[in-house]
Amino acid sequence: MNEAAGAAVTAQALGKTVFGQPPGLATLFLTEMWERFTYYGMRAVLILFMVTAVSQGGLGLDDKTSSSIYGLYLGSTYFFGLLGGWVADRLLGPQRAVIGGGLLIVAGNVLLALGNAAIFFTGLIVVAMGVGLLKPNVSSLVASLYPEGGARRDAGFSIFYIGINTGSLLGSIFVPLLAAAFGWRFGFAVPALGMTIGLTQFLWTRRRLGDAGLERAQGRSGSWTPVIVFLTLAALVVILALTGIMRLDATLLAASASWAYAALGAGFFLYLLFFAGLSSAERKRALVMVTLFAAAVTFWAGAEQQGASFNLFADRYTDRHIGGWLMPAGVLQGANPFFVISLAGVFAWLWIALGKRGIEISASTKFGFGLILLGLGFLVMYFAAGHVLAGQLVLPTWLICTYFLQTCGELCLSPVGLSYMSKLAPPRFVGQVMGIWFLSNALGGNLAGQLTGQYDASHLASLPALFLRIFWYGVIAGAVMLLLTPFVKRLMAGVR
Repeated sequence: MNEAAGAAVTAQALGKTVFGQPPGLATLFLTEMWERFTYYGMRAVLILFMVTAVSQGGLGLDDKTSSSIYGLYLGSTYFFGLLGGWVADRLLGPQRAVIGGGLLIVAGNVLLALGNAAIFFTGLIVVAMGVGLLKPNVSSLVASLYPEGGARRDAGFSIFYIGINTGSLLGSIFVPLLAAAFGWRFGFAVPALGMTIGLTQFLWTRRRLGDAGLERAQGRSGSWTPVIVFLTLAALVVILALTGIMRLDATLLAASASWAYAALGAGFFLYLLFFAGLSSAERKRALVMVTLFAAAVTFWAGAEQQGASFNLFADRYTDRHIGGWLMPAGVLQGANPFFVISLAGVFAWLWIALGKRGIEISASTKFGFGLILLGLGFLVMYFAAGHVLAGQLVLPTWLICTYFLQTCGELCLSPVGLSYMSKLAPPRFVGQVMGIWFLSNALGGNLAGQLTGQYDASHLASLPALFLRIFWYGVIAGAVMLLLTPFVKRLMAGVR
């Protein structure tokens, strides 16, 4: 009996389904919900904490350094996801990988809450490794609950997606509120508590998963040597930095990381196109994947401004007084997951409705619309920044309108890209292609920090200039995707 069949038998033996879904889905739903609560809650206060003066409990870093660190952190969480998948496949199995990732996330957030500046950055590294170990493997566990595939699996992932955005929404709202009420350190302690709750319930209820993901992939084995070498080198760098022997330049590190991520992506696609023994049709589809990858990087470099330049804008230039209450800036980060929850079903219905009428919108067209909507959001912020230049505080509605447009763009691009990359990938390369797809998030997130670094608080005109620049990036990239649609359709060779 193979592993998938064994998982199915085990799941059936565990009891009745819940609303037609395996009982293990509830375990994974809550695990991912609390992980996203932790991740987005911490992200909502991260850059604000770094730029706040030491006298007010912050780190007192300048905007450029803080933005670079923010981008490095975001990029690292997705990059470590590639390594986390390998560790689960070759060494631990997904269930143990989720447990290990949860423990690292808790430990990292404790370091963020308790430590000085040096220990704080160590905590960021630990959290990034934990996210990279947990997030891809909890998703793979969801897939393993549905060895038969089909519509039930799609429905299961839709429910799981609700858990992701529920956690994002709750974390984005409650963590900034608690940080404002009790201090920055409390804002990092609450995410540690959240992940502790998520990990505890996973350990308590993982029997619902049966054998799914309990062991590493069949026929695959690996050595702990690369992991030990990597951790040793990381620990050595941390020790040298803590002792002052090595001085790390965050801006230089961010630029280097962007080049490294880009080189990794380019190297994979070059291998796929010229050395992987693909058929002519598969090479054409690989060219489409290159196009979608580049568009996704552009999108995330803009969209991840939400936790960076938009968060600074909310803190410094937005009138957040509601009656006698001053709303914490980070609370506005909850607009994006709120709109995702509200609109995801609408977009799913729209694509189905158009398909029934014989209107098939290709991936490149959806990507083009997504990028243009991203750009329009930055045009809104350009005009908002113009009011700031005139010496005015602006209402939160400017940011909320921008988040609405960007969420519409995200729903045109993110789930569509995930689906099409899995369809376009040669069967023997599906896992690697999905890993490279998440590399687009890593590169885009890192570039987001570098873009925010172009904003200079002492030269306020740099703010509308930054927003206008990203507006043109989005609109031009979207127009290019729309123009490429006829060519992309031919290269897709029948994939719909």
